[in-house]
Amino acid sequence: MRCAWQAYLNLLPPRLRQKVDDLGREELQELRLRLGRPPELILRRDSRFLTETVRQEDLRYVVNAASRFSPWSSSSAAQGYLTAPGGHRVGLCGEMTVQADGSVTGVREVSSLCLRVARDFPGIAQGAGTSGSVLILGRPGSGKTTLLRDLIRQRSQQGGSVAVVDQRGELFPRADGMDCFPPGPRTDVLTGCGKAHGLEMAIRTLGPSCVALDEITEEGDCQALLRAGWCGVDLLATAHAKSREDLLRRTVYRPLVESRIFEKVLILQPDKSWRVERMER
Repeated sequence: MRCAWQAYLNLLPPRLRQKVDDLGREELQELRLRLGRPPELILRRDSRFLTETVRQEDLRYVVNAASRFSPWSSSSAAQGYLTAPGGHRVGLCGEMTVQADGSVTGVREVSSLCLRVARDFPGIAQGAGTSGSVLILGRPGSGKTTLLRDLIRQRSQQGGSVAVVDQRGELFPRADGMDCFPPGPRTDVLTGCGKAHGLEMAIRTLGPSCVALDEITEEGDCQALLRAGWCGVDLLATAHAKSREDLLRRTVYRPLVESRIFEKVLILQPDKSWRVERMER
């Protein structure tokens, strides 16, 4: 298991770091900071509360540390998250700034944060296959990104050239100029741009045998995958769904299912294990 743990601790107000380090170095999955309430550590087997009370300055500290005052980070905050150094994700909740058309442009005042720990588990995708297009399904927080990361690495180690469209910088993050998680010897990582544009760019300029991206959420993502799927490359991707049946019920994914560009799905279980199913209509 690998984790940019110091980068995670650096996100926290100094007064909380030692207790979080003592209790969560090996087991922490998420830290919840809610204004006026004690911090909650979500561990692998249970949860614990600290005795401190979260203050507004604590929330501001985390947001500033995670965003690094980056314009790109500010735009992602409008989607409810920030990607911090080390690939850790900070979920935002509070009073949002909304335009007349209903679109969200940012967060006016934060009232709670969810700091998810990014961990790498080499070998967890063993047995998933060395070729073909694969879609990983799971609930939020089930480990889709972690499984996809190892699947990418295995494809890269086994001889294929893999282009990764890592829009949020969570699959293969860097800290202090170094890779936090090894991407594999034949992996090229494109970070920061949108999925649709990134897919087109990767296929046109990198000549990959496989293209990977995390979290298909919109119709535009699906259309981009369909275009890429007919270019002769394998596809690796993730989507929010607890089962293949759940995927079939969501209209945004219907074109992917009907096209059968994904040959199989890996379905994550609550215990972080996974099973393989054929993609069938």
